[in-house]
Amino acid sequence: MKLLGGAIAAVDHGGSLGRASALFPHAPQPFVDLSTGINPHSYPLFDLPATAQSRLPEEGRLRELAEIAASTYGAPSAAHVAAAPGTQILLPRVASLVRSGKALVLGPTYAEHARAAAIAGHAVAEVDNFDALAEADLAVLVNPNNPDGRIIERDRLLGLATRLRSRGGLLVVDEAFMDVGPTEQSLAGDVGAGGIVVLRSFGKFFGLAGIRLGFALADPVTVERLEAQLGPWAVAGPALEYGIRALADAEWQAAMRQRLAADTERLDALLRKSGVPVAGGTNLFRYLSLAEAPTLFSALGERGVLVRHFADRPQVLRVGLPGSDEEWHRLEAALAAWASRRGDAPKEIVR
Repeated sequence: MKLLGGAIAAVDHGGSLGRASALFPHAPQPFVDLSTGINPHSYPLFDLPATAQSRLPEEGRLRELAEIAASTYGAPSAAHVAAAPGTQILLPRVASLVRSGKALVLGPTYAEHARAAAIAGHAVAEVDNFDALAEADLAVLVNPNNPDGRIIERDRLLGLATRLRSRGGLLVVDEAFMDVGPTEQSLAGDVGAGGIVVLRSFGKFFGLAGIRLGFALADPVTVERLEAQLGPWAVAGPALEYGIRALADAEWQAAMRQRLAADTERLDALLRKSGVPVAGGTNLFRYLSLAEAPTLFSALGERGVLVRHFADRPQVLRVGLPGSDEEWHRLEAALAAWASRRGDAPKEIVR
């Protein structure tokens, strides 16, 4: 068990091009940003109705969004859906649904969950054993996990939720990448039993992170508590319009899953060609674990290709998908240049 006494401190994330420019001042511009795990093929932009920006959001449109989100994600009904301006703002509010106690986060994973639990007043620790979560008042995991793509089966999650619920605990499952995961492992359809909150992100799969839209799926009483904390007009008019249209567009979603799967196969082949082992991931990012990760990160950065590194795990990298032929070519050239300096034999993977 890893105690996280400093969890309230701000966390460094991928996607900061300003930070990348400071780190690699001589890199060619623009950067190929592969550091976020956000779909590079965004949902098509469209002309918004003027009222989406000139008027306060209508309650009816919010209900429509909740109905479509429930149908798309598999929640029991719209009453089981709380919409918010991104899942990030939900984290400390969800953590506050149970009284302050012991929060356990299955790690290593997205660092904001521990920070949010600390903000909510919990004593936070990171554990690497799923069974240890049964001792928590607040148990948190990401499924599929970020950054390694680990999957915890639904039956195991339901068993944990039952144990926690019997003594007033809460299971939080962040399904930010479940749009490209094994959806049969989602707990979205199980939230009605109580004691479970499922988080779903809109921006990652739909490639519209700037829209700031996310959802908490839970039993209706919990949804009402979250909505009371968020207050009126929590979701902006443009986000409502994009959410309603994109979540209802099943044809685009199915085609995009196929495209992302093909892109992931292409990325895996390119990494293998350069002698870089793939240790995990999802169809939005790949997880690399190798002793030479720091030199690979620097070599790519110097050529204007930004990937995600982790200060507390220097042997780990996360690599997103290029979005254009030019980006693919730049990544391939940067990997080839690194591989030619590295030598021919792949180095041992660090576990």
